[in-house]
Amino acid sequence: MKLFQAIPRHGSPPCHDFGPNEPDPRMTTPAPDALTVALQPLMIPAFTLWEAPFTWLEMVAFVLSLAMVAANMRVMPVAWPLAIVSSLLYFGLFWSYQLYGDGSLQIFFAVVSLWGWWQWLRGTDDGAPLQVRALPRRAWLPVFGSGLLLWPAIGWFLDTRTPTDVPYWDAFPTAFSLVGQWLLARKHVENWPTWIGVNLVSVALFAYKGLYLTVILYAIFVVLSVLGWKAWRAQVRQP
Repeated sequence: MKLFQAIPRHGSPPCHDFGPNEPDPRMTTPAPDALTVALQPLMIPAFTLWEAPFTWLEMVAFVLSLAMVAANMRVMPVAWPLAIVSSLLYFGLFWSYQLYGDGSLQIFFAVVSLWGWWQWLRGTDDGAPLQVRALPRRAWLPVFGSGLLLWPAIGWFLDTRTPTDVPYWDAFPTAFSLVGQWLLARKHVENWPTWIGVNLVSVALFAYKGLYLTVILYAIFVVLSVLGWKAWRAQVRQP
């Protein structure tokens, strides 16, 4: 789903082999903000592979995110606290790389994960746990239509209010992640194809930014989303 609406205005700096105590310089912000400066100790590369540095922050977020998706596939509520921690870590990572849409989205994920956790445990009218189910067809247009409306709106905001060089690329996964997160919290099967689209676009976005460990993570997410879709559909078909 390469629905990119804007071509980057300039490329990312080339990757080099940095020393063990040097911070990762792929951030392109002329004057780093306070958060970026505070995160510098975590942005020191843990190791370098194929001339691409992999930071400690990215590595920890990578492992927790894999555990989260595995728990989601098995409909295990522990997925939600894992989502909260990994989202906060990715907020710091994305913000440092000027991915302000994806970065801000992680804060939303952390907050909504508290609601999703409650929904999975006590989401029905009588306080019982939600069951996996399909989204009614009459709800498809308002749910997915909201994503189509949010995409250009978020892209415009990022383009005019932030220094990002990928406003509309960043806006697509941001908009449809909001849709996917709501569907996941309400245990609708359709969250999985939504995540497939989000993850495919994210792979290209993070590759452009040189976040290669995160590229691998989101490529794995695509595969896990297909498997999760299959597993949840099987639960819906059960009598």
